[in-house]
Amino acid sequence: MRHLLWLAALALTAQSRPIENLAPYTPSPEPVVRRMLGLAELQPGEKMFDLGSGDGRIVVIAAKEFQADATGVEFDDTLYRRSMDLIRTLGLSESARIIPGDLMKQDYSSARVLTVYLLPLASLRLTPLLERQLKKGARVVSHNAAFPEWKPTKIEDMPDGGDGKIHRLFLYLR
Repeated sequence: MRHLLWLAALALTAQSRPIENLAPYTPSPEPVVRRMLGLAELQPGEKMFDLGSGDGRIVVIAAKEFQADATGVEFDDTLYRRSMDLIRTLGLSESARIIPGDLMKQDYSSARVLTVYLLPLASLRLTPLLERQLKKGARVVSHNAAFPEWKPTKIEDMPDGGDGKIHRLFLYLR
């Protein structure tokens, strides 16, 4: 418990700083992305957000294969531009987009599904924001890092996401 209080205090002091990297750029393998979206039971037309969207693969797969209204949030300008170029090239601009900026300063109140692949501290920092903004019934799928203050509805291990590694997915229902 003391460890969680220390992390919460650290998170509060960090909120006034400029945008910080809440996770290294580590793309989720495409089979893991598809399983994350399937686990969330993402439906056509549903609004979904990928926090720390990296190269945009989750947003693209959500829009293209699940026909979702998909939005990513990415602070790295190079990854933002690469993602937007891919979205335009694939003709997905009507249903997919990337917001450049700080994922801690966005409005997720319209989200039915959120996907995250962040560091554990980032999940802890995100918790109060998501608890304020997410509506009842919203689903959150986290790749490899649990939200320590939430009880998962389901935990699923993928023995091989195509990269020879085990991937753990956490599903939360708000």
